[in-house]
Amino acid sequence: MRSKTFRESYREDIQIFNTVWTKSWLTLFLAALLTLPWWGGPYFVYMANISGIAIIAALGLNILTGFTGQISLGHAAFVALGAYSAAILSTRFGLPFWITLPGGGIVAAAFGILLGFPCLRLKGLYLAMATMSFGIVVEYAVTHWESLTMGVRGIKVPSPSLFGYSLSNEYSMFYLILVVVILLTAAAKNLMRTRVGRAFVAIRDQDIAASVIGVNLTHYKVMSFAISAFYAGVAGGLYAYSITYLHPENFTLLLSIEYIAMIIVGGLGSILGTIFGAVFLTVMPDVIKACLTFLGQYMAFFHGSYNEEWNIAAFGLLIMLFLIAEPTGLNGIWVRIRTSFKNWPFTY
Repeated sequence: MRSKTFRESYREDIQIFNTVWTKSWLTLFLAALLTLPWWGGPYFVYMANISGIAIIAALGLNILTGFTGQISLGHAAFVALGAYSAAILSTRFGLPFWITLPGGGIVAAAFGILLGFPCLRLKGLYLAMATMSFGIVVEYAVTHWESLTMGVRGIKVPSPSLFGYSLSNEYSMFYLILVVVILLTAAAKNLMRTRVGRAFVAIRDQDIAASVIGVNLTHYKVMSFAISAFYAGVAGGLYAYSITYLHPENFTLLLSIEYIAMIIVGGLGSILGTIFGAVFLTVMPDVIKACLTFLGQYMAFFHGSYNEEWNIAAFGLLIMLFLIAEPTGLNGIWVRIRTSFKNWPFTY
């Protein structure tokens, strides 16, 4: 019985997909995703689109918080900046989405740099409060700067088009979002294998020691803010094109808390865990609603009781439970399950 995978070179050892089984399962998974519009139906395509956008935004936050150790409660602000930038560039300047989408990410990254510099010496609660304050300022700006953002009236976003083909429905947007998710996930995975990624992890684990061995804390902390904000901005642009209407209420503090919950439930410092957490918490509100509807048929207390407060309570409860009982998140659970299968029939 083979117990280990034999490596003949360092290049083989650092491969992301390093076994035949891994490549086979990945191929099957991608095939299932590519054919989802044919067998999944409108609801599953819609949930896949929302999950894909959440994955991109959560990946950005995990780069900042999970890998660099810089907590942020203002991530929704960068999503808003990307969304409104893409919408304004599209509606007022008539630019195509393949310019406005990265453009929204670049605008968000620029604000990430501006936020990163004054936050260099802040840690823990102080950093969380500073980023939360930034989020409140951005929310106020998109609400009251009516000449630019249309305020509470919102912005109608035109459907994007590619080579003359309009991406005006959930099915066509699905493939656009899928391509962006794959590209940015691969970029994040490879980023953590570079000098920059190792510097991020060194800062997270012990910033003073990292500085002693030559890591430029200013450079890499600001870079982490910029990369995180870029991911959030791209997610915001996709969100704008997906729902075709932007309103300030879409980017409140609750959205930032949702992203925090995604990376904690999925697993801090884990790319795969981020995907798990984003998908899990995206579908969770519908699961809660279905459960309450079912219970309402038999218990008067739950009849018609579903509202947004149930989601907030669930997010808080999940964060608390995972921090106490499963700090490694869903990714840790997956690793244990995978290891037990690989080691079977042994337990070690």
